Amino acid sequence: MTGRLQRIAIAALAVALGVAAPQGAAQYPTKPVRLIVSSGAGGGLDFVARQIAVPLGEYLGHTVVVDNRPGASGSIAAEVAANATPDGYTLMFLSASLVVYGIVNKTRYDLYRDFAPVTQASAAPYLLTVHPGLPVKNVSELIARAKASPKKLNYASTGNASLAHLATELFAIKAGIELVHIPYKGVGAGLADMLSGQVQMSFFSAGSVYSHVRAGRLKALAIASERRAKMAPDLPTMAESGVPGYVVTQWHGMVVPRGAPRAVVDRLQREVARVMKRPETVSRLALDGTEPVASTPQQFAAFLRSERDQWAKVAQQANIRVK
Repeated sequence: MTGRLQRIAIAALAVALGVAAPQGAAQYPTKPVRLIVSSGAGGGLDFVARQIAVPLGEYLGHTVVVDNRPGASGSIAAEVAANATPDGYTLMFLSASLVVYGIVNKTRYDLYRDFAPVTQASAAPYLLTVHPGLPVKNVSELIARAKASPKKLNYASTGNASLAHLATELFAIKAGIELVHIPYKGVGAGLADMLSGQVQMSFFSAGSVYSHVRAGRLKALAIASERRAKMAPDLPTMAESGVPGYVVTQWHGMVVPRGAPRAVVDRLQREVARVMKRPETVSRLALDGTEPVASTPQQFAAFLRSERDQWAKVAQQANIRVK
């Protein structure tokens, strides 16, 4: 083959290869996609995942199958997803709880090494709630009561080193009080004892507790967001209640195993953003106290790092040790 023919052949091969990659990305997916959810069915994370899965499947042209893998604050799901083929057919839907778990526990995966961020999908602020039998009307009265009787007030969490645990310890640090931690294996168990009066207070997501607040079974003192929520405009923020800088959100987001094609990651982000902008999605999430976010992969990556840094500092201050 002459030099000229060689150059033509090489050029033709380059064109063919250049065309093949985008065509493959454009054809994704060619089969159903699995969405691993790092919680059990019926919780706040599962609720948001299912609001996304069906319309996402419509936009992608193939069914998105929800695969619930509860346990260890999402660590079980993360281990399964981390070992999946990075081809875009295995996605993981996670919450802030998984970030916190990885800070204070040894895991066989690394959230920041083994996964590529796709998008933060939504966020639900935490509420500070107390049992109606506790004679306090606001956060200031709660803090005063705790200071007058150190280690007498107890609070529920979803387990040792869970987001609810660290969120309440952050409150205690900022308020200069000492509380008694009562860990549970999930929101449901903790709420059951709160509703019965065995536990006096908690920080849980709005989606988990606000129905009980509306029914008068729990009393909300403040919301841990930067601004008041549309669902409860009369409820003050923690900053308005005398605890400046206290913002805690139970967020939900999507990641894929590291190595998934960038074109696939970008496609997933665009389609999830479309889902989160649908009026029916916005209205359904609002009923659960949740707001859509739909950040870019770069924004979500930065957010994950900021969450890790914040909660690592709290774990250190509260002497919550790595296991």
